[in-house]
Amino acid sequence: MVGLVDGQISPFWPPTGIALVGLLLFGPRVWPGVLLGALIQEGTHDPAAAALPTAAGTTLACLTAYWALRKVGFRTELDRLRDALALVFLAAFGGMLISSTIGTVVRIAVGLSEPSYFLPTWLTWWTGDAMGILIVAPLLLTLARIPWRQRIRTGTLLEILVLLAATFVVVLTGARMFGILFLAFPLLVWAAWRFQLPGAAPVALLASADAIYAAVHAIGPFAGRSLFDTMVILQMFDGAVALTGLLLSVAIIERDRARQEIERTCERLGEVLDHFDRSADSLRAAPQTSEQRAVLRESHRPKKVEGPPYSSPGGPSPPVNGWLR
Repeated sequence: MVGLVDGQISPFWPPTGIALVGLLLFGPRVWPGVLLGALIQEGTHDPAAAALPTAAGTTLACLTAYWALRKVGFRTELDRLRDALALVFLAAFGGMLISSTIGTVVRIAVGLSEPSYFLPTWLTWWTGDAMGILIVAPLLLTLARIPWRQRIRTGTLLEILVLLAATFVVVLTGARMFGILFLAFPLLVWAAWRFQLPGAAPVALLASADAIYAAVHAIGPFAGRSLFDTMVILQMFDGAVALTGLLLSVAIIERDRARQEIERTCERLGEVLDHFDRSADSLRAAPQTSEQRAVLRESHRPKKVEGPPYSSPGGPSPPVNGWLR
């Protein structure tokens, strides 16, 4: 991924999403792998004095995001709106404050960045790590729970492939020829409506990749833009795509689950009513002695209500019959 600030800091950083998913699926025991991966990546272009604390900051940020999600009962199925909001605000926007702050301070301290660039560097780092979680984590969590041993219907697979191809062509063509990116949203809504996260997550990733390509090559809406303008437009687009796909998919999942619960409740209620009807028919059809008939007549006889008549808070109630069924 090409960085837009100092040639190294990316506005979209997928490794944070990969690291968080690894922690969510396998537990905190895999943190040494997160640290090692971050250290190798940072060590390829930074001196050891910067690579080690930066890698430690990335690991700490991912662990903090993991613990925050576990604290609120996050479920990796992402089938509740509260889980989606927790991923957005606790993991992406909250946890990545740690990695961006530590990384920016370290770069300035060792002389890799100028103090005057603190704010744009920090902002790009923070949003890049956050976008990595918002775009990559839902996709990987979805892939992890797909029953791959079961055969996927050919029609469904073909529709998903057509959707991905259309996203790639439409977004890139719209950016190159018309200077617009919003053509991705109808396809994203279609994917979320038809397939929920299994469709919306790859479409969001592909649309973001197209936008990054356009930004790096300064085409479409990024032509003639300054570095800061390019970064802002790109990250706003990535954030809008990621949030739209994630929240819309989860909202549709919750709606479908509520409808299924209502249908099951209605079915159970119908079964109970059928059971009562059959029981009543059996009682009516069964032969009865004179004592049983007397008991049934007594159970249906109106009963006298004892005590003073009811008075409403505003005054005495009108006369009522003292007999109630």
